[in-house]
Amino acid sequence: MISPYVRRRRLAAELIGLRERHGYSAERLAKAADLGRQSVSRLENGHVRPDLDQIMRILAVFDVQADEWDRVVTIAREAQERGWWEKFANEMGPRQALYANLEAGAIHIREYQMTLLPGLLQIPTYTEARVRASRDVHPRRFDPSRSLEARVARQRVLDRPGGPTYEVVLDELAIRRLAAPPDIVATQLDHLIDTGHYRQKITIRILRLDTRIEGYAVPRSAFSIYQYPDDPEVVAVDTVTSDLVLIDPAEVRLYLTLYHRLRDAALPPSDSLDFLATVAEDVTNQEGDQRDHSQPRQVHRLAKVQPQ
Repeated sequence: MISPYVRRRRLAAELIGLRERHGYSAERLAKAADLGRQSVSRLENGHVRPDLDQIMRILAVFDVQADEWDRVVTIAREAQERGWWEKFANEMGPRQALYANLEAGAIHIREYQMTLLPGLLQIPTYTEARVRASRDVHPRRFDPSRSLEARVARQRVLDRPGGPTYEVVLDELAIRRLAAPPDIVATQLDHLIDTGHYRQKITIRILRLDTRIEGYAVPRSAFSIYQYPDDPEVVAVDTVTSDLVLIDPAEVRLYLTLYHRLRDAALPPSDSLDFLATVAEDVTNQEGDQRDHSQPRQVHRLAKVQPQ
Protein backbone atom coordinates (compact mmCIF):
# COMPACT_ATOMS: atom_id res chain seq x y z
CA MET A 1 0.00 0.00 0.00
CA ILE A 2 1.36 3.41 -1.00
CA SER A 3 0.32 6.51 0.92
CA PRO A 4 -2.22 8.31 -1.31
CA TYR A 5 -1.55 11.51 0.62
CA VAL A 6 2.17 11.38 -0.08
CA ARG A 7 1.49 10.49 -3.70
CA ARG A 8 -0.77 13.53 -4.04
CA ARG A 9 2.00 15.74 -2.70
CA ARG A 10 4.46 14.04 -5.08
CA LEU A 11 2.07 14.59 -7.99
CA ALA A 12 1.72 18.24 -7.02
CA ALA A 13 5.51 18.68 -7.08
CA GLU A 14 5.69 16.97 -10.50
CA LEU A 15 3.01 19.25 -11.97
CA ILE A 16 4.57 22.41 -10.57
CA GLY A 17 7.99 21.40 -11.88
CA LEU A 18 6.55 20.62 -15.32
CA ARG A 19 4.73 23.95 -15.49
CA GLU A 20 7.75 25.95 -14.35
CA ARG A 21 10.11 24.22 -16.77
CA HIS A 22 7.87 25.33 -19.62
CA GLY A 23 7.56 28.86 -18.29
CA TYR A 24 3.79 28.75 -17.72
CA SER A 25 1.89 30.53 -15.01
CA ALA A 26 -0.92 28.59 -13.33
CA GLU A 27 -3.47 30.84 -15.03
CA ARG A 28 -1.95 30.29 -18.48
CA LEU A 29 -1.90 26.52 -17.92
CA ALA A 30 -5.54 26.53 -16.85
CA LYS A 31 -6.54 28.27 -20.08
CA ALA A 32 -4.39 26.04 -22.27
CA ALA A 33 -5.76 22.85 -20.68
CA ASP A 34 -9.34 24.17 -20.62
CA LEU A 35 -9.46 23.83 -16.83
CA GLY A 36 -10.61 26.18 -14.13
CA ARG A 37 -7.89 28.11 -12.33
CA GLN A 38 -9.00 26.55 -9.04
CA SER A 39 -8.68 23.04 -10.52
CA VAL A 40 -5.02 23.66 -11.29
CA SER A 41 -4.50 25.21 -7.85
CA ARG A 42 -6.06 22.23 -6.04
CA LEU A 43 -3.91 19.78 -8.00
CA GLU A 44 -0.76 21.76 -7.24
CA ASN A 45 -1.66 22.00 -3.56
CA GLY A 46 -2.11 18.23 -3.35
CA HIS A 47 -5.37 18.65 -1.43
CA VAL A 48 -7.69 16.65 -3.67
CA ARG A 49 -7.84 13.20 -5.21
CA PRO A 50 -6.69 13.87 -8.78
CA ASP A 51 -8.89 13.58 -11.86
CA LEU A 52 -7.00 11.58 -14.51
CA ASP A 53 -8.67 13.50 -17.33
CA GLN A 54 -7.36 16.76 -15.90
CA ILE A 55 -3.88 15.30 -15.50
CA MET A 56 -3.81 14.09 -19.10
CA ARG A 57 -4.97 17.48 -20.37
CA ILE A 58 -2.04 19.10 -18.58
CA LEU A 59 0.41 16.53 -19.98
CA ALA A 60 -0.95 17.16 -23.47
CA VAL A 61 -0.34 20.91 -23.16
CA PHE A 62 3.35 20.23 -22.56
CA ASP A 63 3.57 17.39 -25.10
CA VAL A 64 4.96 15.07 -22.44
CA GLN A 65 6.56 11.97 -23.96
CA ALA A 66 5.97 8.31 -23.14
CA ASP A 67 8.30 7.62 -20.20
CA GLU A 68 7.45 10.80 -18.31
CA TRP A 69 3.78 10.46 -19.24
CA ASP A 70 3.68 6.92 -17.79
CA ARG A 71 5.43 8.02 -14.61
CA VAL A 72 3.15 10.98 -13.90
CA VAL A 73 -0.03 9.04 -14.72
CA THR A 74 1.08 6.17 -12.46
CA ILE A 75 1.62 8.60 -9.60
CA ALA A 76 -1.81 10.11 -10.26
CA ARG A 77 -3.50 6.70 -10.26
CA GLU A 78 -1.84 5.78 -6.97
CA ALA A 79 -2.90 9.15 -5.54
CA GLN A 80 -6.52 8.19 -6.32
CA GLU A 81 -6.46 5.11 -4.10
CA ARG A 82 -8.69 4.90 -1.06
CA GLY A 83 -7.17 3.53 2.12
CA TRP A 84 -8.83 1.35 4.76
CA TRP A 85 -8.90 4.36 7.12
CA GLU A 86 -11.54 6.14 5.06
CA LYS A 87 -14.29 3.89 6.39
CA PHE A 88 -13.27 4.90 9.92
CA ALA A 89 -13.04 8.61 9.13
CA ASN A 90 -15.73 9.70 11.61
CA GLU A 91 -14.45 7.53 14.46
CA MET A 92 -10.75 8.21 13.92
CA GLY A 93 -11.11 11.86 13.10
CA PRO A 94 -9.05 13.57 10.41
CA ARG A 95 -5.83 13.56 12.44
CA GLN A 96 -5.69 9.80 13.04
CA ALA A 97 -6.75 9.17 9.44
CA LEU A 98 -3.88 11.36 8.25
CA TYR A 99 -1.36 9.41 10.30
CA ALA A 100 -2.71 6.11 8.99
CA ASN A 101 -2.34 7.51 5.47
CA LEU A 102 1.26 8.60 6.08
CA GLU A 103 2.16 5.25 7.65
CA ALA A 104 0.97 3.33 4.59
CA GLY A 105 3.92 2.33 2.46
CA ALA A 106 6.57 3.74 4.80
CA ILE A 107 9.76 1.70 5.19
CA HIS A 108 11.05 3.60 8.24
CA ILE A 109 9.06 5.52 10.86
CA ARG A 110 10.84 7.62 13.47
CA GLU A 111 8.92 9.42 16.15
CA TYR A 112 9.44 11.74 19.10
CA GLN A 113 6.65 11.77 21.66
CA MET A 114 6.62 14.51 24.27
CA THR A 115 3.48 14.01 26.37
CA LEU A 116 1.65 10.87 25.19
CA LEU A 117 2.59 7.28 24.52
CA PRO A 118 2.72 6.49 20.78
CA GLY A 119 -0.49 5.40 19.09
CA LEU A 120 1.22 2.58 17.22
CA LEU A 121 2.15 0.92 20.54
CA GLN A 122 -0.96 1.61 22.63
CA ILE A 123 -2.96 -1.19 24.25
CA PRO A 124 -6.77 -1.03 23.83
CA THR A 125 -7.52 0.08 27.40
CA TYR A 126 -5.05 2.96 27.14
CA THR A 127 -6.45 3.98 23.77
CA GLU A 128 -10.00 3.88 25.13
CA ALA A 129 -9.01 6.05 28.09
CA ARG A 130 -7.39 8.57 25.74
CA VAL A 131 -10.38 8.57 23.37
CA ARG A 132 -12.73 9.31 26.27
CA ALA A 133 -10.43 12.04 27.58
CA SER A 134 -10.25 13.61 24.13
CA ARG A 135 -14.03 13.50 23.84
CA ASP A 136 -14.32 15.48 27.08
CA VAL A 137 -11.98 18.16 25.71
CA HIS A 138 -13.03 18.06 22.05
CA PRO A 139 -16.63 16.77 21.91
CA ARG A 140 -17.57 14.96 18.71
CA ARG A 141 -19.49 11.95 17.52
CA PHE A 142 -18.14 9.06 19.53
CA ASP A 143 -18.16 5.30 19.10
CA PRO A 144 -15.47 3.78 21.36
CA SER A 145 -15.61 0.31 19.80
CA ARG A 146 -15.16 1.65 16.27
CA SER A 147 -12.39 3.96 17.40
CA LEU A 148 -10.55 1.05 19.01
CA GLU A 149 -11.05 -1.05 15.89
CA ALA A 150 -9.53 1.73 13.81
CA ARG A 151 -6.50 2.00 16.12
CA VAL A 152 -5.90 -1.76 15.92
CA ALA A 153 -6.09 -1.57 12.14
CA ARG A 154 -3.56 1.24 12.16
CA GLN A 155 -1.17 -0.78 14.31
CA ARG A 156 -1.17 -3.63 11.80
CA VAL A 157 1.18 -1.59 9.60
CA LEU A 158 4.01 -2.79 11.87
CA ASP A 159 3.10 -6.44 11.23
CA ARG A 160 2.59 -6.45 7.49
CA PRO A 161 5.14 -8.31 5.34
CA GLY A 162 7.91 -5.88 4.53
CA GLY A 163 6.49 -3.48 7.12
CA PRO A 164 8.48 -0.52 8.41
CA THR A 165 11.08 -0.38 11.09
CA TYR A 166 9.83 1.78 13.94
CA GLU A 167 11.89 3.79 16.40
CA VAL A 168 10.41 6.06 19.03
CA VAL A 169 12.11 8.47 21.41
CA LEU A 170 9.83 8.87 24.42
CA ASP A 171 10.27 11.91 26.61
CA GLU A 172 10.28 11.03 30.30
CA LEU A 173 7.35 13.41 30.69
CA ALA A 174 5.22 11.11 28.49
CA ILE A 175 5.60 8.22 30.92
CA ARG A 176 5.68 10.17 34.19
CA ARG A 177 2.58 12.31 33.66
CA LEU A 178 -0.47 10.05 33.86
CA ALA A 179 -2.61 10.25 30.73
CA ALA A 180 -4.87 7.41 31.92
CA PRO A 181 -5.71 5.72 35.25
CA PRO A 182 -2.57 4.37 37.00
CA ASP A 183 -3.42 0.68 36.60
CA ILE A 184 -3.89 1.15 32.86
CA VAL A 185 -0.65 3.12 32.58
CA ALA A 186 1.28 0.40 34.43
CA THR A 187 -0.08 -2.25 32.07
CA GLN A 188 0.71 -0.06 29.09
CA LEU A 189 4.31 0.37 30.26
CA ASP A 190 4.62 -3.40 30.68
CA HIS A 191 3.47 -3.74 27.09
CA LEU A 192 6.17 -1.31 25.94
CA ILE A 193 8.79 -3.35 27.79
CA ASP A 194 7.65 -6.59 26.16
CA THR A 195 7.50 -4.89 22.78
CA GLY A 196 11.03 -3.57 23.15
CA HIS A 197 12.29 -7.06 23.92
CA TYR A 198 10.38 -9.22 21.50
CA ARG A 199 9.74 -7.06 18.43
CA GLN A 200 12.96 -6.99 16.43
CA LYS A 201 11.93 -4.08 14.19
CA ILE A 202 10.76 -1.83 17.04
CA THR A 203 13.16 0.25 19.16
CA ILE A 204 12.18 2.34 22.19
CA ARG A 205 14.43 4.98 23.72
CA ILE A 206 13.73 7.16 26.76
CA LEU A 207 14.83 10.80 26.86
CA ARG A 208 15.41 11.65 30.53
CA LEU A 209 14.35 15.08 31.75
CA ASP A 210 17.81 15.83 33.11
CA THR A 211 19.60 14.87 29.90
CA ARG A 212 21.58 17.56 28.09
CA ILE A 213 20.80 17.65 24.37
CA GLU A 214 23.44 18.74 21.88
CA GLY A 215 23.25 22.46 21.24
CA TYR A 216 20.68 22.71 24.06
CA ALA A 217 18.04 21.87 21.48
CA VAL A 218 14.62 21.83 23.13
CA PRO A 219 11.81 20.18 21.13
CA ARG A 220 8.65 22.24 21.01
CA SER A 221 6.23 19.50 19.97
CA ALA A 222 5.92 15.85 19.09
CA PHE A 223 6.73 14.89 15.51
CA SER A 224 7.07 11.88 13.23
CA ILE A 225 9.35 11.24 10.26
CA TYR A 226 8.32 8.90 7.45
CA GLN A 227 10.70 7.45 4.89
CA TYR A 228 9.41 5.85 1.69
CA PRO A 229 11.12 3.75 -1.00
CA ASP A 230 10.23 6.10 -3.88
CA ASP A 231 9.03 9.34 -2.31
CA PRO A 232 10.80 12.08 -0.33
CA GLU A 233 10.77 11.94 3.46
CA VAL A 234 7.80 13.56 5.16
CA VAL A 235 7.50 15.08 8.62
CA ALA A 236 4.24 15.38 10.57
CA VAL A 237 4.29 17.85 13.47
CA ASP A 238 1.72 17.44 16.24
CA THR A 239 -0.11 20.63 17.24
CA VAL A 240 -3.07 21.28 19.51
CA THR A 241 -5.71 21.56 16.79
CA SER A 242 -4.28 19.85 13.71
CA ASP A 243 -1.11 18.40 12.26
CA LEU A 244 1.41 20.15 10.07
CA VAL A 245 2.81 18.01 7.24
CA LEU A 246 6.17 19.12 5.85
CA ILE A 247 7.69 17.97 2.56
CA ASP A 248 10.08 20.82 1.79
CA PRO A 249 13.58 19.25 1.99
CA ALA A 250 15.03 22.15 3.99
CA GLU A 251 12.28 21.91 6.62
CA VAL A 252 12.53 18.12 6.75
CA ARG A 253 16.30 18.36 7.34
CA LEU A 254 15.72 20.55 10.39
CA TYR A 255 13.57 17.85 11.99
CA LEU A 256 16.00 15.10 11.00
CA THR A 257 18.78 17.01 12.75
CA LEU A 258 16.63 17.54 15.85
CA TYR A 259 15.59 13.89 15.91
CA HIS A 260 19.18 12.67 15.76
CA ARG A 261 20.10 14.95 18.65
CA LEU A 262 17.19 13.64 20.73
CA ARG A 263 18.06 10.05 19.83
CA ASP A 264 21.71 10.52 20.74
CA ALA A 265 20.77 12.09 24.09
CA ALA A 266 18.29 9.33 24.96
CA LEU A 267 19.11 6.21 26.96
CA PRO A 268 20.27 3.15 25.00
CA PRO A 269 17.42 0.69 24.25
CA SER A 270 18.29 -1.81 27.00
CA ASP A 271 18.61 0.94 29.64
CA SER A 272 15.37 2.46 28.38
CA LEU A 273 13.51 -0.78 29.06
CA ASP A 274 14.98 -0.91 32.57
CA PHE A 275 13.83 2.65 33.14
CA LEU A 276 10.32 1.82 31.92
CA ALA A 277 10.21 -1.07 34.37
CA THR A 278 11.16 1.22 37.23
CA VAL A 279 8.47 3.75 36.32
CA ALA A 280 5.87 0.98 35.93
CA GLU A 281 6.72 -0.24 39.42
CA ASP A 282 6.43 3.29 40.80
CA VAL A 283 3.03 3.75 39.18
CA THR A 284 1.80 0.43 40.56
CA ASN A 285 3.01 1.21 44.09
CA GLN A 286 1.49 4.70 44.04
CA GLU A 287 -1.86 3.20 43.13
CA GLY A 288 -1.75 0.95 46.17
CA ASP A 289 -2.20 -2.16 44.05
CA GLN A 290 -2.54 -5.35 46.10
CA ARG A 291 -0.19 -7.37 43.95
CA ASP A 292 2.76 -9.00 45.68
CA HIS A 293 5.65 -6.56 45.51
CA SER A 294 8.09 -8.78 47.39
CA GLN A 295 9.87 -9.46 44.09
CA PRO A 296 10.90 -6.39 42.12
CA ARG A 297 9.81 -6.13 38.53
CA GLN A 298 12.56 -7.69 36.42
CA VAL A 299 13.50 -6.88 32.86
CA HIS A 300 14.80 -10.04 31.19
CA ARG A 301 17.40 -9.09 28.65
CA LEU A 302 17.17 -11.10 25.46
CA ALA A 303 19.75 -11.63 22.79
CA LYS A 304 18.31 -8.82 20.74
CA VAL A 305 20.54 -6.74 18.56
CA GLN A 306 19.50 -3.18 19.32
CA PRO A 307 20.06 -0.45 16.73
CA GLN A 308 22.57 2.12 17.93
